[in-house]
Amino acid sequence: MTELSMRYFGDPVLRTVSDPIAEDKVGSAATKTLVADMLETMDAYGGVGLAANQVGVTQRVFVYDCEGDRGHIINPVWTAIDNETQTGTEGCLSIPGIGGTVTRAERVRVQGLTVDGEPVDREVTGLLARCVQHETDHLDGVMFLKHLSPEERKEAMSAIRTADWFQNA
Repeated sequence: MTELSMRYFGDPVLRTVSDPIAEDKVGSAATKTLVADMLETMDAYGGVGLAANQVGVTQRVFVYDCEGDRGHIINPVWTAIDNETQTGTEGCLSIPGIGGTVTRAERVRVQGLTVDGEPVDREVTGLLARCVQHETDHLDGVMFLKHLSPEERKEAMSAIRTADWFQNA
C-alpha cells in the first residue's frame, strides 16, 4: 500500500465531477489498490472519510472509518430517508484546520458496490450519514464550504487565505 498525496483547496481536481467506475473495472487490481491506498492515506491524515478526487483521482469511490465502521463504496448514490436533519461541525482533509457548521440529513440510504462487485445497500445515521453525504459531495465537485452560512464561509475563506498550507501551495 502507498500513502497518496493530498490535494488541497484551490486544486481544480476538487471541483471536478468524478466519473463512475465501469462495471468491468470494479474488481480490477487497479481499483483494489486504489481503495487500499486511500484507506492508508485517510489513516495517515487522521480522517474519517476520503474521496478519490482528494488524492487526484476522478473516479467515484470513497473510503470511510466512522465509529468502528470501516469500508468503501464505489459509485455511491444516497437518498435521505426522511426530513430529520443533524447540524454539526465538519472539517475536511483538503482544507486542514478549517471547520464550519453544516446541516445534513440524519438518516440516508446509500447504495453502490464494493471492490469485489458486491452490492452495498445500507441505511446509515449520525456520523456515517454525514460522511456519506460529505464524501459524495466531493465526488460531485462540491466542498463543504458551500453548505456554510455566508458569515461562516467568509470566515473560513479568510482563514484559508492566511493558512500556511495555502500560502505554500
